[in-house]
Amino acid sequence: MCESTKGDSVSDGGKRTYGPLGTALVIIPTYNEAENIGLIVGRVRAAVPEAHILVADDNSPDGTGKLADELAAGDDHVHVLHRKGKEGLGAAYLAGFVRALEQGYGVIVEMDADGSHQPEELPRLLTALAGADLVLGSRWVPGGRVVNWPKSREFISRGGSTYSRLMLNLPLRDVTGGYRAFRRETLEGLGLDEVASAGYCFQVDLARRAVEKGFRVVEVPITFVERELGDSKMSKDILVEALWRVTQWGLKAQASKLLGKDGGKGGTKGGTKDGGA
Repeated sequence: MCESTKGDSVSDGGKRTYGPLGTALVIIPTYNEAENIGLIVGRVRAAVPEAHILVADDNSPDGTGKLADELAAGDDHVHVLHRKGKEGLGAAYLAGFVRALEQGYGVIVEMDADGSHQPEELPRLLTALAGADLVLGSRWVPGGRVVNWPKSREFISRGGSTYSRLMLNLPLRDVTGGYRAFRRETLEGLGLDEVASAGYCFQVDLARRAVEKGFRVVEVPITFVERELGDSKMSKDILVEALWRVTQWGLKAQASKLLGKDGGKGGTKGGTKDGGA
């Protein structure tokens, strides 16, 4: 069981009081990331030495899981979750969330293994979480940017966030980003047992649930750096799934409004920061 860190409660403009964050667990899903896993773990440990790391490996053929075991053997802050096979990003994170909640971590962080999410920016996310329920590392708010992306990739990412924001009526700029920090109470309140999204739209699903539940979601700018080693897991099928699911969620919400029911339009507690619609 993780012990909470000492600290004063933080008031959200007199509307809400946030308690201490507690120990953070950084979940890093991997599939064929042997070239990156040692580098990213080392950078996380240097950036936030008190945090723990959980490598959730989908039985990588390139031996990523074995390398992660070796890292864990020499560092009691590093842990490994071996999964049976490649089941998608969402499934890996959900398994990591369950482990984190079972073991009492106070903060749960999502982070890519390839270095595109810079560990050196994690302290900024954790600082913002002192007064929020969920913090999104955002590429599309002032101060955020991407490095070494082709224009086609930026167009897809910006377009996906814009479509999701408009279709789901979300007050967020970077709906699809995957660099996030949750309070444990936030994850417990999202209804994770109902999440079925596996790929790209998993992040959209969690963001919309957080807004619908009335959690305070804050965006902070990050610099997203394109991976230098290994291969991207993005595919046409993942994009199609995301488009289809977002469209379904949006149409369902609109239909509920027309029928006079609660269409799931929620508001963040205290609004968003640096990226409200």
